[in-house]
Amino acid sequence: MIHWEAHACLPLHPQADFAPIDRLRAAGVHYVSINIGMDMNPLPQVMAVIAGFRATIAAHPDKYRLVHRLQDIDAARAAGCIGIGFDLEGAMPLLEQPEMVALYKSLGVHQMHLAYNRNNSVAGGCHDTEQGLTPLGHQVVAAINAAGVLMDCSHTGRKCSLDIMAASGKPVIFSHANPVALVDHGRNITDEQIKACAGTGGVICVNGVSFFLGVQQPTADDVARHAAYVADLVGVQHVGIGLDISFSQPDLDDTPPGDYDATYWWPKSAGYDRALVRSAYPPVESWQQLSAALQRTGMTADEASLVMGGNMMRVAGQVWG
Repeated sequence: MIHWEAHACLPLHPQADFAPIDRLRAAGVHYVSINIGMDMNPLPQVMAVIAGFRATIAAHPDKYRLVHRLQDIDAARAAGCIGIGFDLEGAMPLLEQPEMVALYKSLGVHQMHLAYNRNNSVAGGCHDTEQGLTPLGHQVVAAINAAGVLMDCSHTGRKCSLDIMAASGKPVIFSHANPVALVDHGRNITDEQIKACAGTGGVICVNGVSFFLGVQQPTADDVARHAAYVADLVGVQHVGIGLDISFSQPDLDDTPPGDYDATYWWPKSAGYDRALVRSAYPPVESWQQLSAALQRTGMTADEASLVMGGNMMRVAGQVWG
């Protein structure tokens, strides 16, 4: 069974060290989606990151394979490599041109959401005034569906996410989001959102960030507890894993250029001033404990395998084509 990590973050720098990806591969992960930019990252930075990451992958064919289609993940696994795709967190790098979606797809971006915490001209963010999907947003959702890109509602406002799920003609995912019923935070999602996502045939991938799990030092059991909540609510076939581990490299500066204000994107009113810097993640190696942890919640071994990758393989097969 394929183990699928739905969201991980390297420094947004062309020279980012891929050692954390090696750790994921050693821990038994077969596919990882790596972030290549957010709404606060201007297009030149995003494109430089894509170019740098693609170059690193190409230089190490014995370890990494850039995935273009679902079969590439099986091929990478057979070769002892980890399959890699990219994800874009927010619509601002589209420059209000839905046609940009297909360009990003051709460069390896297989997953995309439309707002990063804050509102933009396309969609509403989860830490802003409530805003639904705009007319331009409807065009972007259609372009994402047409390009065969996974439509991701992480970081999106609650009303807007429901609009997106109603508008999408293909299954929708949350690549890294936890139930607000367990931890009350604006980045976590309501039962209504979870049910709407499942209604599209999609998958909710549980986040591993301590701030959103409600613990100081997360373990595989903490992740499994949130996964079990979603499974009990909508069925185990709609649960996945997206630990959202941010791998920092102090020697690289990936600060967005220009007029960048971190407190805007991560507002103090949401508690980030006291928690964001101190956030912890389960160790990469917790992937090796996840199956047992999921089974301790009452899942069977086969159900745990679905959560760890089978469900995302199914949805990617439906969306990527």
